[in-house]
Amino acid sequence: MKKSSLISAGALLTASALVLAGCSSGDGGDEGSSMEPTTGDTGGAMAEGGRACVILPDAASSPRWENGDRPALEEAITAAGFEADIQNAQGDTAKYATIADQMLTQGCGVMILVDYNGAGITVTENAVAQGIPVIAYDRPIEGADYYVSFDNFKVGELEGQSVVDGLEANGVDPAEAVVVYIGGDPADGNAAKFHDGAVSVMEAAGIQPAAEPPGKWDGEYSATQFEQALTDLGGKVDAVWAANDTNAAGVITILDKNGLMVPVSGQDASVAGLQNVLLGKQAATVYKPYQLEAATASDLAVQLLSGEAPTAPEEYDDGTPFFAETPVLVGPNDIQQVIDDGNASYDEICTGEVAAKCDEVGLQPAS
Repeated sequence: MKKSSLISAGALLTASALVLAGCSSGDGGDEGSSMEPTTGDTGGAMAEGGRACVILPDAASSPRWENGDRPALEEAITAAGFEADIQNAQGDTAKYATIADQMLTQGCGVMILVDYNGAGITVTENAVAQGIPVIAYDRPIEGADYYVSFDNFKVGELEGQSVVDGLEANGVDPAEAVVVYIGGDPADGNAAKFHDGAVSVMEAAGIQPAAEPPGKWDGEYSATQFEQALTDLGGKVDAVWAANDTNAAGVITILDKNGLMVPVSGQDASVAGLQNVLLGKQAATVYKPYQLEAATASDLAVQLLSGEAPTAPEEYDDGTPFFAETPVLVGPNDIQQVIDDGNASYDEICTGEVAAKCDEVGLQPAS
């Protein structure tokens, strides 16, 4: 039997569009993709300054940016009668700055920025100086007017718990375990949150890192760093805290190479991550449905474009008004939820050697 879905992607976006189209006062984130702006049909509802300018960071660190966030943001913003100019910096800080300059020259009523290696800070300063509100999306940006993301400390806590649970399931005392930490890029404001959340849980269980090489959002780099750490440890490792599925995949290639299988954490519920979870090569992945972020950010953008002054339910560490969504830990028996939400397909996941594992847990295509 299928588990109940956290969200219905189509239903959420449709509902979001209806809410956005009539929102009231604010009482209350694949390689080779195009960098051309995405502009929807405004249907004559275009208002002066009614243009949302969105910069995505890259396409390599996660498939979500182009496959998920771009279409979700575009659909919601244009459904409310505003224009969406969405471009991707493709992992290039200079390109990020160039895109921003072009957008600001053409005019923006609001900017939604996913930071990339600090590039969003200067863009935010320039936008705010022109009186343009800035929404930091998924990653915090100093000086932004609002921040929309998941509770990233909680993401880390869930990752850390998956490591602890995996060790205990293997009969390994966490206090005696050899655990390697493979973190994210320190230039990403979320990386520290993931790390600190994970460490808070792992250290409480007695874990101390046996090795912690420099982090980066890069699977090949993570593989290289982990291989060196494993060599230094004499080939002994009991678990790996990996900050996301891409880094986890890099680690797993080295574990496979050495005939090892130990608990590895991750996040993003990527197809590769979900496959590794089913194969037992990854303990779990933290699921963050991009639709939740996109709906909140779009709603916020539309309110700002409509001249309203939204309020946030809480503040981030630096005092920025903060909208935080709740992440979900996904093990083998929870993957149906991701499929039902439309954030991964049965056909993509259940291929090759993974197909038998899908049958074991009863996975089915989304209905």
